[in-house]
Amino acid sequence: MQASLQARVTGLLQEAGIAVGGHRPQDIQVHDGRFYARVMAGGSLGLGESYMDGWWDANQLDVFLLHLMQAHLDERVHGWRELADGVRARLLNLQVGERSFDVGRRHYDLGNDLYQAMLGQRLVYSCGYWRQASDLDAAQEAKLDLVCRKLGLRAGQRVLDIGCGWGEALKFAAERYGVSGVGVTISVEQAAYARELCAGLPIEIRLQDYREVDERFDAIFSIGMFEHVGDKNYRSFFDVARRCLSPEGLLLLHCIGSNVSRHRTDPWIARYIFPNSMLPSATQVTRAFEGRFVLEDWHNFGNDYDLTLQAWRANVEAAWPSLDASRYDTRFQRMWRFYLAGSMATFRCRHAQLWQLVLSPDGVPGGYVAPR
Repeated sequence: MQASLQARVTGLLQEAGIAVGGHRPQDIQVHDGRFYARVMAGGSLGLGESYMDGWWDANQLDVFLLHLMQAHLDERVHGWRELADGVRARLLNLQVGERSFDVGRRHYDLGNDLYQAMLGQRLVYSCGYWRQASDLDAAQEAKLDLVCRKLGLRAGQRVLDIGCGWGEALKFAAERYGVSGVGVTISVEQAAYARELCAGLPIEIRLQDYREVDERFDAIFSIGMFEHVGDKNYRSFFDVARRCLSPEGLLLLHCIGSNVSRHRTDPWIARYIFPNSMLPSATQVTRAFEGRFVLEDWHNFGNDYDLTLQAWRANVEAAWPSLDASRYDTRFQRMWRFYLAGSMATFRCRHAQLWQLVLSPDGVPGGYVAPR
C-alpha cells in the first residue's frame, strides 16, 4: 500500500516538474515515509501539516508550491476535511455572531511583537503599492496615500475604516489629509495598539462588528477585511456601507480576489491561519453591490502582493531568533513559512488578485478620474 501511494504522489509531482530528492529549487526532500499517505488522505491539509511536522522540506518552498499550483495539483487532490468544510460553509453562516470574532482571537491576536517584526515600519497587514517603491515601507506609504487620493480626502471630513487593523491607515489619513475618523476591528490586540498609536488625533477606535455601525461618514475605506466577510454577508456589508456613506461620498474596497466563485477557503488556511475566511470572486462582489453602488474604478495590482510577501518573509526570518521561542516554536515557524510561501505562489501564478474598487452611491457627477 505504501509503495503504491508513494508511486502515486511522486507521479503527480513529476507532472508538476518536481522530483523527490532533487536539487532544483522546486524539488523536495522527504524525511518521513508517512508523508505520501498523509498527502493523499488529507490533500492540502495533509501537505501543510506534514511540513509543519518536519516530514519534508523544499529547496525553495514558494517555488515548490508555485509548481504545484501551476500544474493544478491543488485542485486534484482533496481530503475529507475539504469536503466537510464545504458542507459546513453551505449550511452555516460562519461569519456572524461570536464566529465573526474567531479570526481576531486566533490570528490577529497572536502577538503584536510578531507583526511588528514582520510588517516593517508601519503595521499595515495588506498589499503594498510598488509602482514607484523600492522597499516595503515606501510601498505601504504609497498604498495608504493611493487610498486617500482615490477617495479625494479633504481636511474636515469624517471617515470610517471598516477593519482598521492597528490604526495605521486612519493615522496616515488624519496626519496627511486632516480628516477625523472611526475605526472598527474585531481584534483586542489591534484595538489596544491602534488607540495608543492614534492618541492625540481625532480618531476613535472601536472593538466592534462592522454591522453595528450606523452613523454618517464622508468617506469609507476597508483594507484587507472583506476576505473575512463571507459570501452570505456580502450584501449586508454593502448595505452597512451604503447607510453610513453620505450621498456625495466614496467607498474604497481593498481586498484579495479569486478568479472563481467559492464558498469556503482552503482547509489548511482555515484551520491554521484565517478561520472562517474566503476570497470573493468578481461575480460575487458585483452581485452584492448591484443596486447599492455605482462602480467608478476597479484596479488590480495583484503582482505587488508577491513582492509584499517576500519582504514580510525576509523580515520575519531575520526576527525569529529575537522572538519568544516558547510562543513561536519550531512548528509555529514552519507553519508561518508555509503560509507566506503559499500566499506568494498563489499571487505569482495569478490564482489570486489584489483589487481596489471605488464605489459611489449614485455616480460621481461628470465622472470619476482614477488616480494611479
